[in-house]
Amino acid sequence: HLLLFLLFVGPFNCFASYSRATELFYSLNEGLPAGVLIGSLARDLRLPTAGGQHLADPQPPLSFTLASRGLGGQYVQLDNRSGELHTSAVEIDREALCVESSGATIFGGAAAVSSSSSPSSESCLLLLDVLVLPQEYFRLVKVKIAIRDVNDNAPRFPVPHIRLSVPENAPVNTRLAIEHPALDPDVGTNSVQTYRLRDNYGVFTLDVEENESGERTPYLIVMGALDRETQEEYVTVIVAEDGGTPPLVGSATLTIGISDINDNCPQFSDSQLNITLYGNSSLGTHVATVHAVDVDLGSNAQITYSYSQKVPQPSRDLFHLDESTGTITLSSKVDGDTPRLHRLIILGNGPGCIPAVITVLVTIIKVMMRPPEVVPRFIANEAEGVVYLKELEPINTPIAFFTIKDPDEKYKVNCYLDGDGPFRLSPYKPYNNEYLLETTKPLDYETQQLYEISVVAWNSEGFHVNKIIKVQVLDDNDNSPVFSQPLIELSIEENNVPNAFLTKLHATDADSGERGQVSYFLGPDAPSYFSLDKTTGVLTVSTQLDREEKEKYRYTVKAVDSGFPPRESIATVTITVLDKNDNSPRFINKDFSFFVPENFPGFGEIGVISVTDADAGQNGWVALSVLNGSDIFVIDTGKGVLRAKVSLDREQQSSYVLWIEAVDGGDPALSSTAKITILLLDINDNPPLVLFPQSNMSYLLVLPSTLPGSPITEVYAVDKDTGMNAVIAYSIIGRRGPRPESFRIDPKTGNITLEESLMQNDYGLYRLLVKVSDHGYPEPLYSTVMVNLFVNDTVSNESYIESLLRKEPDISIEEKQPQISIEPTHKKMESASCMPTLVALSIISLGSIALVTGMGIYICLRKGKKHHRADENLEVQIPLNGRINLHMLEKKPMEISNI
Repeated sequence: HLLLFLLFVGPFNCFASYSRATELFYSLNEGLPAGVLIGSLARDLRLPTAGGQHLADPQPPLSFTLASRGLGGQYVQLDNRSGELHTSAVEIDREALCVESSGATIFGGAAAVSSSSSPSSESCLLLLDVLVLPQEYFRLVKVKIAIRDVNDNAPRFPVPHIRLSVPENAPVNTRLAIEHPALDPDVGTNSVQTYRLRDNYGVFTLDVEENESGERTPYLIVMGALDRETQEEYVTVIVAEDGGTPPLVGSATLTIGISDINDNCPQFSDSQLNITLYGNSSLGTHVATVHAVDVDLGSNAQITYSYSQKVPQPSRDLFHLDESTGTITLSSKVDGDTPRLHRLIILGNGPGCIPAVITVLVTIIKVMMRPPEVVPRFIANEAEGVVYLKELEPINTPIAFFTIKDPDEKYKVNCYLDGDGPFRLSPYKPYNNEYLLETTKPLDYETQQLYEISVVAWNSEGFHVNKIIKVQVLDDNDNSPVFSQPLIELSIEENNVPNAFLTKLHATDADSGERGQVSYFLGPDAPSYFSLDKTTGVLTVSTQLDREEKEKYRYTVKAVDSGFPPRESIATVTITVLDKNDNSPRFINKDFSFFVPENFPGFGEIGVISVTDADAGQNGWVALSVLNGSDIFVIDTGKGVLRAKVSLDREQQSSYVLWIEAVDGGDPALSSTAKITILLLDINDNPPLVLFPQSNMSYLLVLPSTLPGSPITEVYAVDKDTGMNAVIAYSIIGRRGPRPESFRIDPKTGNITLEESLMQNDYGLYRLLVKVSDHGYPEPLYSTVMVNLFVNDTVSNESYIESLLRKEPDISIEEKQPQISIEPTHKKMESASCMPTLVALSIISLGSIALVTGMGIYICLRKGKKHHRADENLEVQIPLNGRINLHMLEKKPMEISNI
């Protein structure tokens, strides 16, 4: 029981001692990434941290915990140990959180903002409840985070099209509110600040009014006089702009309609009409029709006709005036008492207007006899005196019969047709006084739609009667649509944007109504990526065009009317795709290799660099240049010929690596590069260089006790050329001494050896003339060196030996040119199949002859002087790329006795 009591009472004591409500206020911008520090609760609450505790009085570590993971908790990350508050991976969107338009919008609980850091009226707050533990520091912390707005939303009008009506008599400075202002979810200066018109036509401007809640409403202000009859509508664009940096804008179409007012009155085109009327005219005879015009609209343009008060009542009774149409007809019988002249003053009345006035003077001619009568009987369709005929009716189409007669049956009556048109009035036999009205050629609606003709009858006394007939031609679908151009030539740059506008086709149809309505269609040969609007005729291309893939397009389009059956016409569309510099120059190879013999003459043609460019015209023109080595090499820009300015020496440099750049003529220019490797082929332009012996005056002491076969010395030479041009052969071409055949030289190595034992008679100075020859082509090069050998036990008199060396040796050249086993063939082979056999047979034959000859000489020498002499053929294969580095060679002479 005591334990339960302590557990129950203890927490309340701690809460009473340490807990208190604490508030912290932070602010940050919306849209920040995860990990941004909002604040440190431990630091801002001034709580002791692990670093500030004494070792003698250790305290348990602090712990920070969100009391609940509400709406606000998903946007922050709280470090439980340090109390640091960071943004989480969920991005904060102020406009999505703060849906209210005014006041502080708070998520996570109720808000009580401290006076020291109270948020503004436009604040958006996140509320967090944080528990601080352990019990010694327990408290509940109210964290308020104000989300600051950034300009991430552009103004947007609620409707794309705004219509406003302004009366044409609106005075200057008239203000009209635009009922659909732009909306911007941002707040403060980031919200909508100003409005403007893209085109004010010189008569409008905008003003902005702000109410108490901060809402801005645009007003249209009239700056000039308006006249609907001059322009009845203005179409412009209203632009809303916010105050962010940079500012964002939104727009909508603004149509300003000018409403009509009654500012125009009826007017007659004439002030007086003169009419003659026969006294025997029947009732209802048409006398005249007056017509006034009011340019206003609707009810403002309604006109009624009436007699003036000045018109006497007898005239009013005799002539009826239709107040709507202005038609005057005879309403009473004309008798002997009827006045001959009637002055009819007619008023054209409009609402709120002074009436327009016209005077109709009617003169009545009294007759003593009745006029002829014209009685029509219509064959074609007729209504209210109008005959309707279809166009393209055949010739001699009957229209009506006319019976002409004299009511008194006393006078002869004739008739004729008056008026223009393809009509004929002829007697219809065998009947008397019967006439037929018919056509004389087909009618064409597109040429003339209405004809007015008169059938005139007169008797022998000169009395005339006119019967007016109106012929209305009815349209038929007899015309096909006609394109303004039968061949439509277009051009467009390649790499166009999708759905690019090409042109607007236009075809006209002379027919009326639906028969003249034209629809447009692509022909069957048109590619699928071209589109043609059926109604407007707008031709577009839905994909990007590539000139290198196809440069010309040619297909048909159709214009079809809506008649039955429909008629159509065809036009041809040609589209030329214009080039753009979208292709870099392209080398045939990325790496070019050329083999050139050294000592090639300057400005000789090394090779041709082939490059192409798929573009056309200036964009396809390619210029070549050498990026490196331009002091030695030059390239012909037009032909791509690579040349060397100077003669090239392989011994100085055996190969060159160049980079060639190709630049086209576009703007901007495109380029590409290629690697050029030039390998110099060796020619035999260097004779062998003897390195040892170094002088013709040097000599070696050869002891008589030297055994046969022992090496005495060597001749060592090098050749700067390569390949067969650097293969060296050694031979002795001259000898002098007691027994000169005692020494031989190895043709490959240049080693000189003793062939036979030296006798007492063999003592003395031996002089060997050694020829050092290469295997060059077309002619081997060679050098010579004198090898001096002194056979004796000792050198007792050096001056004597030197005097002998200074004397010109009397040596005759006794050796032929050394045979070269590998000789380049420079003659054209006649038969490729027989050549290997012939070469093999030749080599075997020459080898056999040389072997027999050598053996014979050897036998003869052994029998005579017991000397021998050997000649060997040399067959050495050296790789073509083999090179001898003269600086790496270190040959030491063989030491027998070197003086």
